[in-house]
Amino acid sequence: MKDKCLICTEQSMHRCEVPVQMKKVKGLIIMLLISLSLFGMTACDGENGKVSTYEQITAELWSANLYLSMSFYLKREGYDGFAHWMEKQYHEEVNHAIAIAHYMINRNAIPKIEKLDVVPQSWGNPQEAFEDAYKHERHVSQLIDLLVKVASEEKDNATQDFLWRFVREQVEEEASTLNIVEKMRKAGEAGILFLDAQLGKRA
Repeated sequence: MKDKCLICTEQSMHRCEVPVQMKKVKGLIIMLLISLSLFGMTACDGENGKVSTYEQITAELWSANLYLSMSFYLKREGYDGFAHWMEKQYHEEVNHAIAIAHYMINRNAIPKIEKLDVVPQSWGNPQEAFEDAYKHERHVSQLIDLLVKVASEEKDNATQDFLWRFVREQVEEEASTLNIVEKMRKAGEAGILFLDAQLGKRA
């Protein structure tokens, strides 16, 4: 068992820094710490030196709420297609939470849900929302990569196999959100409504 935080480099530190614009994704840092407990390791939470498994599910649902908030914002601004796309992202994150919960149960862990932190409520324009979505996905990818590394070091083959699903998904998620951002930059005001209509076709 390790008493030192597996993310921070000092005993006194209990939170890792994230980009200023993404401070609200601190829940994902908690998700990472919780995930490490699946490998039989101890990570610190700044209070009692350990973490509980329900926080991982809570973090996934916070991520889902972020996309739902983006969907509501875009719907208010009249971009029904963009809102639809973000709503689909919301459902994907909820499915991730369910998948993790099922995995925990199979590994004799107890999934629980706690109170969710507030997510951002508005953005300057649709492009800003999608840029934040892209940054969010990149950050999640970094966390998952670290989880895979720890699972490998602990020779936890089952968890490695489980996590590779998310590694593959993150490649697609990053590419998808970046592609949308780049199209928005090129489209300008004249093409934004056409792009909105295209994203509204997402199944």
